[in-house]
Amino acid sequence: MDEQQERPKRRGFTNRLEEGRQTFQPGLWSLLIGIGLVVIYLLLFVVLNTKHVKVSFVFASTKVSLIWVILLSLGAGIVLGMLVSQLHRFRTRRGR
Repeated sequence: MDEQQERPKRRGFTNRLEEGRQTFQPGLWSLLIGIGLVVIYLLLFVVLNTKHVKVSFVFASTKVSLIWVILLSLGAGIVLGMLVSQLHRFRTRRGR
């Protein structure tokens, strides 16, 4: 018989190291660490921007938390950017 079949399988350091390499997923861990850092950053961003500021409209004014002003400005910018890009796309296609 073969010598390898007669010997009992031993779990040596190299076998355990190889098993660890097969189960370790660096891409997954990198993604989880990246997501965790972004979540921590966003939480700190919200917590550090809780000061109330005065927002003046044309005929009225109000006091709101700074984070809401930032988030509403971000949302308005995204919506306006999408609308302008769609308008540009519509105009360039219509000319063809």
